[in-house]
Amino acid sequence: MLRSLTEPEGYRLSALDGEIGHCSDFLFDDRKWTVRYMVADTGGWLSGRKVLVSPEFLDSPEWETRHFPVRLERNQIEDSPPLDSNAPVSRRYERAYHDFFSAPYYWVGTGLWGQNPYPGMIASQQLGPAPREDPDLNPEATHLRSVREVTRYSVVDTKGNKAGQVKDFVFDDADWSLRYFVVDTSWLPFSKEVLVPTDQIDDVDWVDRTIRVSVTEDQIGDAPEYDSRAPVNEAQETVLYDYYGRPRGRPLNRD
Repeated sequence: MLRSLTEPEGYRLSALDGEIGHCSDFLFDDRKWTVRYMVADTGGWLSGRKVLVSPEFLDSPEWETRHFPVRLERNQIEDSPPLDSNAPVSRRYERAYHDFFSAPYYWVGTGLWGQNPYPGMIASQQLGPAPREDPDLNPEATHLRSVREVTRYSVVDTKGNKAGQVKDFVFDDADWSLRYFVVDTSWLPFSKEVLVPTDQIDDVDWVDRTIRVSVTEDQIGDAPEYDSRAPVNEAQETVLYDYYGRPRGRPLNRD
């Protein structure tokens, strides 16, 4: 199902043996536009320490009760590699994180999640010889970006016109890919929120905080209005792909 990614912010998180805090942010991969971690604020439990939780350890959120179950025990979270909140999450840290949980590296393999299309399949997979990691990969490199930060970026069209501002992302809760971003067009004559597929992104300037897209300001302004109160269904997605003249994306998860 396709849902708002900022909606779970503030949801309470419970491990297998007790509460662990609340969801405060998400980190996504800026090359494959896929959420790689939830950022959990542990509050008073770990003196406000923030920890990362991979989607492979998350059960489906309980939207009505604003609750996110985590398939880990409190001691596993407490003993996981400490996160420096003032530094970007490097590949070196990610290796240490996945090694701690004896989890495969998501960046090694042909699937969106290593050798798997979905993070939920990792725990049940039959482990064989792991694909070799690129030896030239910079251990200090990072391709992870904060959703909370990017939701304030400006959207620039093909002609260089400012067409709106990023307000949210819509993600697939099966594979955690970012399928759309929500554009707030509040300075246009008829303001509204619309969805633009992430495959329409041409470039991101992380310094100037802008996202350049391959559609025009008029196309964004005339796009179907997005209602953030409801998940995106298959009929709406068909309308969006027809509107932007793009081939259909991956089929929706019907579970």
